[in-house]
Amino acid sequence: MSENRRAAVLGSPIAHSLSPVLHRAAYRKLGLSGWTYDRFEVDETALPDFFKHLGEDGGPAWAGLSLTMPLKRAVIPLLDEISDTAASVEAVNTVVFTDDGRGHGDNTDIPGMLAALRERGVGRVERAAVLGAGATASSALAALSRICDGEVTAYVRSEARAAEMRQWGERLGVAVRTADWGDAAEALGAPLVIATTPAGTTDALVASVPDRPGALFDVLYEPWPTPLAAAWSARGGSVVGGLDLLVHQAVLQVEQMTGRAPAPLAAMREALAAR
Repeated sequence: MSENRRAAVLGSPIAHSLSPVLHRAAYRKLGLSGWTYDRFEVDETALPDFFKHLGEDGGPAWAGLSLTMPLKRAVIPLLDEISDTAASVEAVNTVVFTDDGRGHGDNTDIPGMLAALRERGVGRVERAAVLGAGATASSALAALSRICDGEVTAYVRSEARAAEMRQWGERLGVAVRTADWGDAAEALGAPLVIATTPAGTTDALVASVPDRPGALFDVLYEPWPTPLAAAWSARGGSVVGGLDLLVHQAVLQVEQMTGRAPAPLAAMREALAAR
């Protein structure tokens, strides 16, 4: 591996991304002074052209890319291969380039979720609930396929979304039952609740947090804590947040792109807190 390498995060919008904070902190701690990590505003239309001209400027070789929305699915046809984990949810958030320029895609969101849960003492659960549908919810189902022994109930707003979640469940080997969003308060009694909805969506559920809640994984990180996370914590429940996921998925990206493991989790977390 050459001394000078570069990496970046792509997406649209991308100005808010905290990935540069995390990856640069890792490079400093690992002594990779010749490595850089930037961000580029790239949408689905511009992505093929970005890949076509990658490395043509004569700069340091590319080590890898982080992908955020809306590129996690759009990047797949541009890669030489993808991991089974990425294929399971049809989403790539990590690209690593080999010395001969081949692009390998992976998904570190799923193992990142599991690592964040383990860090908070959440291991196997007998059942779980997912609030919302969409890309993050499918990743949540993939993570639950590895730790949930029983049924997962997904609370969604439409029958179309319900059908999607059931299909993902079949594909991932998870027993998924769907329920209407109007009954979402019932979800809070599950041993593990994963909230994948936009900011403000779960605020109305605060009054329904049980006296002895289990574990809540709220994938949001801004604003934080969410009203639901704050109420959950106040009642003694275990809370995992979006920043926990962000750090752990980035740790795995750093390890893949640099070939150095373990990545400096503490240093990355400190940099995030000091931003």
